[in-house]
Amino acid sequence: MSNRTQTGKKISFIIPCYASEGSVGLVIDEIREVVAQKPDFDYQIVAVNDCSPDNVLHVLQDIAARDPKVGVIDLAKNGGRHNALICGCHYATGDYVVFIDDDQQCPADRLWDLMDPLLNGDYDVSIARYRKKTQSGFKNFGSAVNDRVATWLLGKDPNLKFSNFSVMKKFVKDEVIKYTNPYPYLSGLMLRSTKRVVNVDMEERVRTIGVGHYSFRKSFSLWMNSFTAFSVKPLRMATGIGILWAILGVLMGLRTVIRKLLNPAIPLGYSSTMAVLLFSTGMIMFMLGLIGEYVGRIYISLNNSPQFVIRDKINLEDKKSA
Repeated sequence: MSNRTQTGKKISFIIPCYASEGSVGLVIDEIREVVAQKPDFDYQIVAVNDCSPDNVLHVLQDIAARDPKVGVIDLAKNGGRHNALICGCHYATGDYVVFIDDDQQCPADRLWDLMDPLLNGDYDVSIARYRKKTQSGFKNFGSAVNDRVATWLLGKDPNLKFSNFSVMKKFVKDEVIKYTNPYPYLSGLMLRSTKRVVNVDMEERVRTIGVGHYSFRKSFSLWMNSFTAFSVKPLRMATGIGILWAILGVLMGLRTVIRKLLNPAIPLGYSSTMAVLLFSTGMIMFMLGLIGEYVGRIYISLNNSPQFVIRDKINLEDKKSA
C-alpha cells in the first residue's frame, strides 16, 4: 500500500438503496470504521433511496439525523442503479468518489487496497474484480455477454472487468455528470473520460440479508443502454449485413438463371424460396427494430426526459451551490 500522505483529502461514498432496510445501516457503519483507519481523510456518504418499497428511507433519515456526514436523497421514481449513482454524483464533494452497494456484498474492508492505485497517482479509476461472483448462473451469463459487448462497442480492454465496487477521481466524476441524457451507462462514461482504469482483485461477499432485486428487465435495459448509447457500431453492422445480403441475393439470382438456362427441366424450389424469404424478412425486421431503438431514444432525449427526480434531500447542499 502507498505510504504517500493525502492530508486533507475527502472521500464521497455513493450508495444506491433499494429494499435494503436491514443492511444499509451496517454498510454505513462499516464505511465509518474503515475510513477511521486513516485519520487524514474526511468522508461524506450520499445514500440514494431509489423509490424503495420498504422502510429504507426511514432508516436513512434516522441515520442522517444523528450524523451530518450522511446525506440522503429520496427519488420520486425508480430509475435503476446507474441513474441513482449519477444522482449521487451531483452531490458528491469529495476528491475521490466510491460506488458501493447497500447489501454488504462489496468488501468495504478492502477500501484502501482499492484506492491505492489512485493515491499513487498512476490511475484515475479503480474497480474491484471478483474472481468468483456470488450470483446465479443466469446473471453470470448476462454479465459475460455485457462484458463482451462493452469490449466490442467501447474499446474496453478485454481483461478489464466492471463491478459494483469502484472508486474514481473527482475530475472523472465531473465528466460523468455532464451526461444528461436519460439512458446512462456508467462503464461507458468512465471509459469515455479516461483510459487509466485498473482492476484490483478481491472476493465478493455472500449476501446474508435480503435477496437480489436486479431483474431480467433491468439487466436487459442496462444492456440496451450499453448497446445504443455510446456507439454507432450496431448501425454500421446493420449496414454491412444489408450490403452483404444484397450481394448474396444478386449472386443467388444469377446462379438460378444460369442453372435454368443450362437445364430447363430443373423445378422451381418452393421450400428454398420460403426459407430465403423468411430469413431475409427476419433480418429486415431486426434492422428496422435496431434503427427504431435509436430513433426512439433520440426522441425521448429530445423531450428532455430526466435521469432522476428528487422528492427530498437531507444534509445536502443544492447542486448549484455544491
